[in-house]
Amino acid sequence: MSANAFQNIAKIEDSLWEAADQLRANSKLTSSEYCMPVLGVIFLRHATNRYQAALTAIQADQAAGKMPKRPLVKGDFIMRRALMLPEVARYDHLLKLPSGTNLGAALVDAMNAIEADFEPLANQLPKDYDRFESKLLEDLLRTFDSEALRNASGDVFGRIYEYFLMKFAMQGAQDNGEFFTPPSLVQTIVNVIEPDHGVVFDPACGSAGMFVQSSHFIEHEGLDTMKRVTFYGQEKTATTIRLAKMNLAVHGLEGDIREANSFYDDVHRLQDGRALWGNCDFVMANPPFNVDMVDAERVKDDRRLPFGLPGVNKDKRVSNGNYLWISYFHSYLSEKGRAGFVMSAQASSAGHGEKEVRRKLVETGDVDVMIAIRSNFFYTRAVPCELWHFD
Repeated sequence: MSANAFQNIAKIEDSLWEAADQLRANSKLTSSEYCMPVLGVIFLRHATNRYQAALTAIQADQAAGKMPKRPLVKGDFIMRRALMLPEVARYDHLLKLPSGTNLGAALVDAMNAIEADFEPLANQLPKDYDRFESKLLEDLLRTFDSEALRNASGDVFGRIYEYFLMKFAMQGAQDNGEFFTPPSLVQTIVNVIEPDHGVVFDPACGSAGMFVQSSHFIEHEGLDTMKRVTFYGQEKTATTIRLAKMNLAVHGLEGDIREANSFYDDVHRLQDGRALWGNCDFVMANPPFNVDMVDAERVKDDRRLPFGLPGVNKDKRVSNGNYLWISYFHSYLSEKGRAGFVMSAQASSAGHGEKEVRRKLVETGDVDVMIAIRSNFFYTRAVPCELWHFD
């Protein structure tokens, strides 16, 4: 992304947040009441963009004789990574509703229509718009209807999602954390490990950016993502799971994402009943760094720790969770599996028990590529990081 493009997106983010926050400030809503409904509006804007882009491509193919002129079906849009949005759920339809329409009810109808048409989103979309005054909702819809946003790409909406999540977190709407990994970092991981077949697992999947970027890579190869890979994810926060499923849906993707704390839980089974452990073709993640509250007694016998615990403090806590993640990622891989993940820059030189785990890991011969990343790549982390890869 060029410097000018980056600056333009930053300006868009700032202006959107300022406008949206002014609306909240002039209402009776708290940040926590406002958070998911606003993200739902961003989802509708993005879904409509993708729908319109897919429809334009379909009409061009029909005009060129590449596709028969027939009634369109969901699959026509899914293959172009879009939802076939019902009319009641299209952003332009909502904006054109007559003055005096109950916009809260209209937005609930839009969300219900999408869920009824797309089972993976069942019970995932926000529907608490009835607490909003219609004037606030109208202003909110118009806030996200600028010319820049009508033509914005998925990467832009990913950034806007993350920016709003960070802002809501700062206002106390939810735990602070990283929900969206910058596309440039994910693209680098994807280009190194090339996840174009089999089982792809992210045990800290956030808003599912790893899966979306994997699909871009697969489609660049001229292949159909959903015929090539199966996405599995774990995420400890229910709200973030809803965001992940929304993110997948607007890209025409599906994945099996479960609520779980990956430090302790390994909840997935493959379709043939086997565990994910030892059977993943690709593991990708941006886990939380430097966690020091993991209960050592609960994880000491975990089969995902082939190199042992990295170090335990006097409170029987793992001193630093980085090497738990690193060990877990390695243990999930099949014999020919590959992994790519974001890691704290401290991990490559950590001492004591972590150094011993690192020695054993290096001796496997599976450490492939390590890339140093400068500071300030994330909204909520200033520290530098590294991209680690196993093969």
